Amino acid sequence: MVMISLKLTEESFEDILKKAVEAIKAGGVLVCPTDTVYGLICDAGNKEAVKRLFEIKRRDKNKPVPIFVKDMKMAKKIARIDKEQESFLKKVWPGKLTAVLKSKKRGTVGLRIPDYKFVNRLLLKTGRPLTGTSANVSGIPGSTKIKEVISQFQGRKNQPDLIINAGNLKKSQASTVVDLTVLPPKIIRP
Repeated sequence: MVMISLKLTEESFEDILKKAVEAIKAGGVLVCPTDTVYGLICDAGNKEAVKRLFEIKRRDKNKPVPIFVKDMKMAKKIARIDKEQESFLKKVWPGKLTAVLKSKKRGTVGLRIPDYKFVNRLLLKTGRPLTGTSANVSGIPGSTKIKEVISQFQGRKNQPDLIINAGNLKKSQASTVVDLTVLPPKIIRP
């Protein structure tokens, strides 16, 4: 299997956005630039796509992945958010903070509104929550360098369907994770 890589530029932005939307709606898993590191993105509501993402990442099925949402309205469809939490989130979103909240289904869920034009447009165009986990094999740190990301998946049985190549991203780390289900809120990952 050959991973398809598309170079993201100002000129190619709309065309690649359209292809990425089609891939997500078809159940694809994408490597995509974000405001932190490269991410593995798929439709968070598509069980088969999420299963493939876990296989690609070689991640323990009991270790959840965070979810990107386009706005507070979408976040509230997934999680219980009280007025204090909403006030805090409005100050830090969009941005590099993943908030652990009580899920409307069961347990907890990590949500984030990224601050990255391509991902935000993808969220808007698909109208769906998307996975927002780093594009790496479990145990290897996430990366802002596209060659490092691609090399982790080359030659493997399970690979992403599409790579959105924006070149090397600004040096960054994965998002800060804050548990808002406890008082006082607790930083899980700085």
